[in-house]
Amino acid sequence: MLVPPPLSLYIHIPWCIQKCPYCDFNSHALKTTIPEAQYISALIDDLDTDLARYDMENEPRKLHSIFIGGGTPSLITAPEIKRLLIEIEKRLPFADDIEITMEANPGTVEAGRFIEYREAGVNRISIGVQSFQQEKLEKLGRIHGKDEAVRAARLAHEAGLNSFNLDLMHGLPNQTIDDALSDLKQAIELNPPHLSWYQLTIEPNTVFYYKPPTLPDDDDLWDIFEQGHQILSDAGYVQYEISGYSKVGYQCRHNLNYWRFGDYLGIGCGAHGKLSFSDGRIVRTTKIKHPRGFLDLMKPYLIDEQKVTDHDRPFEFFMNRFRLLETCPKQDFIDKTGLGFESIQETMDWAKEKKYLEETETHWQITEHGKLFLNDLLEAFVSDED
Repeated sequence: MLVPPPLSLYIHIPWCIQKCPYCDFNSHALKTTIPEAQYISALIDDLDTDLARYDMENEPRKLHSIFIGGGTPSLITAPEIKRLLIEIEKRLPFADDIEITMEANPGTVEAGRFIEYREAGVNRISIGVQSFQQEKLEKLGRIHGKDEAVRAARLAHEAGLNSFNLDLMHGLPNQTIDDALSDLKQAIELNPPHLSWYQLTIEPNTVFYYKPPTLPDDDDLWDIFEQGHQILSDAGYVQYEISGYSKVGYQCRHNLNYWRFGDYLGIGCGAHGKLSFSDGRIVRTTKIKHPRGFLDLMKPYLIDEQKVTDHDRPFEFFMNRFRLLETCPKQDFIDKTGLGFESIQETMDWAKEKKYLEETETHWQITEHGKLFLNDLLEAFVSDED
């Protein structure tokens, strides 16, 4: 039997000042003013529709985290964010220690609202810095400069938030090892409780995909990661997932719920959700992508719903769990997939023989060797029925 896991909520705000050339997220460059009041009302209606569709109105589950992503959510004013959060709490009770994160750009207008967002109910900000070097910022299509990034981090400290994150990229166009490590050191000097430090990848349907820039070679990328990881460790940051580093006690709980195969409602343009039910169902949902379609109330918000079949569940579970560096409790597999160990025993025996996994009576742990062959390990959980 499935044991419904903790519930989170993802909210998508689809607008940006301009589209970055590396970005493959569902974001749209602003051409007029944001219809924020209309969009916030549509988000509330979208949530109501989900709660009714999945019969979550009579016995609402507590929300453990909310993540407002985009796009650039900090383009929405604080009063509208407050209205949204108030309406959500009327429908879904908040856990006492709920984490409410909002993504923000370091631009002067957005950063100036940090205190207002905290007063609206946001208690964690994720700031998209990406680099502190003007040349790199321009190449990435970012509209802020180094000074704005530094100021935004300082304002986040002063705003009285529970936590904040700096997003930082490496492997940038024409970036040297020294460039990358200099960016990282500058981020650490700002003392964020959490750092997302990840490599730029070229994704389809982006400007960089059609006009590829010159990126560091594999040897340089490895040196950047190896030396950067040591710098972060020496500064007191603990790596808890592939690109997530935090001071002790400041892991992103919303992301942890994703990687632990938790549940999350997704509302807004193109938002994805995943829900488990005590009757054994697991469903994944997708909302209509374009703002025009989403705001047309004659159309349904939900455009796709897929059941996660029994033979897909082992792959989906471990694809998420093995992103984390923590051990994986065996009981989690039973509770969150509804399957028994017999469904994966042969694969687990193979993985242990390959030295990809270690096993105790109660837990599994991916090995350092296994991390190098993660794709091979995950592919082993793909059912022959696929």
